[in-house]
Amino acid sequence: MNRVVLVTGAARRIGAEIACTFHRAGFDVALHCHRSTGEAQALADRLNTQRRNSVAVFSAALGDAKAVHKLAAEVMAWRGRVDVLVNNASSFFPTPFEEATEQQWHQLMDSNLKGGFFLCQSLAESLRKQRGSIINIADIYARSPLAGYSIYCIAKAGNAMMTKALARELAPRVRVNGIAPGVILWPHHDEQMSETVKQQVNQSVPLQRIGHPRDIAGMALFLATDASYITGQVIAVDGGSHLNI
Repeated sequence: MNRVVLVTGAARRIGAEIACTFHRAGFDVALHCHRSTGEAQALADRLNTQRRNSVAVFSAALGDAKAVHKLAAEVMAWRGRVDVLVNNASSFFPTPFEEATEQQWHQLMDSNLKGGFFLCQSLAESLRKQRGSIINIADIYARSPLAGYSIYCIAKAGNAMMTKALARELAPRVRVNGIAPGVILWPHHDEQMSETVKQQVNQSVPLQRIGHPRDIAGMALFLATDASYITGQVIAVDGGSHLNI
């Protein structure tokens, strides 16, 4: 039986790249989404033409612990096992301090921290049985905050600590690691960013360019399959941007 990976927030962008990378490596892939079911299903259909019945779509709101436990149960019913969990789902938007709301707090905490924690809890038994791996997608701003994004940075700092805490809790049978991306993709509405601003961002990165989703996906696959003596690490994949903060 093929190994199984569950990728949250897998409909597009980095999550979709992670799903495709694991699929190429022979994994069966559970694609999680919340509202982007059309995009997730299109991705599943494309991958299933490459390998029949190897991908399925599951929808859940990560802010609802009951829905998270149900998601885990549905994935387990699909294949009877989960070998790798990639907590990729994330909300990202500014929250100027004086204007931040409780709703924004919950939205950012739910997607970046709460959902991942309870998904780890729900799948711990299978991950232990398979001597599996968890990869949490953090952010370089978990280490040093980005002005105007305080709640997001707090949530990602919690995500990074979750990696370390669960690496301790789930050892020795489950390895837990994190990835802290730098600038990998421009924001969804990048038309608001001028070419001058993009050039300035590129120049601020020691490697003088932004990254690509495959940089994150490749690291995730490495951590899941080849890094047998690595746990509790949050690895920056950022072209050196962490050197600036």
